[in-house]
Order: sequence, then structure tokens, then C-alpha cells
Amino acid sequence: NAFSEFLEDLPDVDEPVWILGACYDLKTKKSELLSDVRSRLWFTYRKKFSPIGGTGPSSDAGWGCMLRCGQMILAQALVCRHLGRDWRWDPEKRQPKEYHRILHCFLDKKDSCYSIHQMAQMGVGEGKSVGEWYGPNTVAQVLKKLALFDDWNTLAVYVSMDNTVVIEDISKSLFLMSHVTFIYICHYSSQSCSETPHLQSQRPLDWRPLLLVIPLRMGINSINPVYIQAFKECFKMPQSCGVLGGKPNLAYYFIGFIDDELIYLDPHTTQQAVDTESGSAVDDQSYHCQRTPHRMKITSLDPSVALGFFCKSEEDFDSWCDLVQQELLKKRNLRMFELVEKHPSHWPPFVPPTKPEVQTTGAEFIESPDKLFESEEEFEILNV
Repeated sequence: NAFSEFLEDLPDVDEPVWILGACYDLKTKKSELLSDVRSRLWFTYRKKFSPIGGTGPSSDAGWGCMLRCGQMILAQALVCRHLGRDWRWDPEKRQPKEYHRILHCFLDKKDSCYSIHQMAQMGVGEGKSVGEWYGPNTVAQVLKKLALFDDWNTLAVYVSMDNTVVIEDISKSLFLMSHVTFIYICHYSSQSCSETPHLQSQRPLDWRPLLLVIPLRMGINSINPVYIQAFKECFKMPQSCGVLGGKPNLAYYFIGFIDDELIYLDPHTTQQAVDTESGSAVDDQSYHCQRTPHRMKITSLDPSVALGFFCKSEEDFDSWCDLVQQELLKKRNLRMFELVEKHPSHWPPFVPPTKPEVQTTGAEFIESPDKLFESEEEFEILNV
């Protein structure tokens, strides 16, 4: 089958395969490797869904690949959040209800939290017309905004700026405010009521699960070889949630590597939209890649990428910070990104994200998707 061909075609090297923080020896762990890859949620182009915005496109073929990759990196975070990194999909077995609830978040309908409809329309606020191609940074900003409307997952999405992860800013984004109850006391003697705040109950500060996205540009026209080893180290971290990237106008979701090749899920397959009633189980066969996973040389990667990491707890985040210090910052002369404790003084003040007002009409739709590919521009230049 396709997976057997994939294994036979892998380079004959002694190095293991790394998939989202998990290590596989090809000599002894082939079936486990295949099960892991097959269990990732795979989002592709779809057709015949309800028109976006009521009058827009009913297929994202040709323009939605980076949005689909954004869905995949977020879905991976949600799977880790609710099912755990070790969960595996078995088409012969019944899946937990949380799994189907995650899938419902991504169905191609306007009321699904992370649907192509929601992502495309939220992108209007980022200056992108519905039907326009996105770069990795733009899709990360869209996910950050959509997560604010997701009451079930309470996921915080932090997108770094200027190649710098600021621990102080993440803390401000993550901790829910303590709840203070005010007691209203009537002073009958004066025949009036006054508002006197009394601390009745105070919940401990809660850590919200974090999807950390780090947009980078690792070179000018191609990836600078000095970054390659550090880039590979990111896939070894237990918090790895994959990487958004690819080639100009071709987005892929990278989930691991072997030797000098990246392993990725490719959204460039057009499938029929799945129509499922709210709350019911989803026909999920088309949401798992049961064909040969794709590979490409790391040196062929466009330098514009976005790294993804998921930290379920504060301890998880502290562990990630330690790994970054040990594996990426202390060992490398040229750093991929910086990790700092305090908000840089020369930056504008950090403002935690709040729910944006979204108003989208048919006016934002581009005239023709064909116009998108007339230019041969690179990915958008990030963090210059």
C-alpha cells in the first residue's frame, strides 16, 4: 500500500524519524510511525460548501492552502489539549466525543469556529480579501483572533513579533483574571445603599493552554544553512506542533523530518465538503491522510515559515523555555529567534488581544482567483 511504499522510499540512513516530538527507529517502529502520521488531522481544499459570506466562493481550491495548514496546526494543538499527544486514530474503532467535537470546529460551514468561512472573513481585518492567498504570519494572526471566540477550548494563541518570544507578554495573555465578587451593603440607618467592595472569593490564577506561533524568515531567497540544525531541533521538542511553510503560493504543514528531508501533509487535494449535523459524529475518513506522506529537502524550503508549539500547562511552557535555551540559544552562533523575560522597552506597550468586531460583506471578495497567481512574489517578508 501507499505507506509501505513510503517506508521503502525513505533514505537508507541510521538516523531516526522525528514526528512532532516523537522519535521512531525505522528498524523497529515502522507501524507506530505510520499510525502517528495517519492520526494527524488532515485538512485539504474542499468544494461545494455554502458560499463564504453568502455570495463568495464555494470552494477554496487554488487559494486556501495556507488556511488549511493553519487549521492543521491548530487542530494538532486541540488534539493534544483534549486527547493527548499519544492518542491514535483507528478507523475501525469508535472515537471519543472530544475528537468529534474538535472536528466540528473545522467543518466547512459558517458557524464552525475555525471553518474556512471564519478564517477567510477574519482575514479581511488583516488586509486580505476573501479568496486571496495568505502567508504564514497572516494565518497565525487570524488564528489568534478566532481563538478569542472559542469558549470551549479556552486556547490562547500567541504570535511572536520581530523574531522575539517575550515571556512577560505570554503570561499576560494566558492568565485569566482573578474573580472578585462585590457585595452590596445597604446602610439602612442612612436610608441609602452604598457599593462597598468586599473580597468574597478569589479563584487562583488559571493557566490557559497555549499555542505559540513564531513567524520567521530564515534567509533571503532560500533557507540559510546555518539555521537547518536548529530548525530540525524544533521537531524534536515534546511541545512541537509542526511548522507552516512551503514554497511561494504552495503551503504545506510540516510535521517532522528524517535526515535532510522534511515530512509534511499536503492540502492540495480537492475533496467534497462534508455535511454533518451539529453534535453528531463526523464521517472522518477524508480527514486523515491515508496515502504516502510527502517529503522535500530542507534546502528547498522557502525561508518564510511559522514554528508552532503547544504548551498545555505552565510546567510545559517552562520546560519549552529550558529546551530553547539549551538546544537553540546556547549552541548556535546565529539564533533563529530570541527568548526574553521582559517586554522590550523600545516596543509599544503590549496589549492582550480582545475580540475584534467582524463585519464582512461581499465587497471584500476578489474578482477572480486567477489574478492571484499572475505575480511570482515570494512569501510575504516577515518581521523585517
